[in-house]
Amino acid sequence: MISVTTDPGRIDLALAHRWIAATYWATGIPWEWFERACAHSLVFAALDGEVQVGFARVVTDQATFAWLTDVFVAEPERGRGVASRLLGAIIADPRLRGLRRFVLATADAHPLYERFGFERLGDTAGRLMGITRSADDLYRG
Repeated sequence: MISVTTDPGRIDLALAHRWIAATYWATGIPWEWFERACAHSLVFAALDGEVQVGFARVVTDQATFAWLTDVFVAEPERGRGVASRLLGAIIADPRLRGLRRFVLATADAHPLYERFGFERLGDTAGRLMGITRSADDLYRG
């Protein structure tokens, strides 16, 4: 049975780093950067018994805004509901209730997030702005 924890003593950050550093969104992220990001975020791990099978991180002020990121399920565990358990625990976390805005970015998992109330955002007023830098530029020098 899959459980979700936020207990730092039960979360294998080194394993999570290996997973995240191999993703399309954070290819090659240095350990120091990943560790610092986790230290300043809410970190969640999905466990099958004591084996970590999933990971997610939420960047938040715990009052008005949160960014869900680094959601990852180990390849052999995909299709078993791990991501759903992880997201259910994140949505239910009392530190994330009543937020004005809870956002994420995904290339291909829209139906999963829609089941938890996320909607596709359109910037029809032209108000959303951002700076995006390639992981190639940042992580490699």
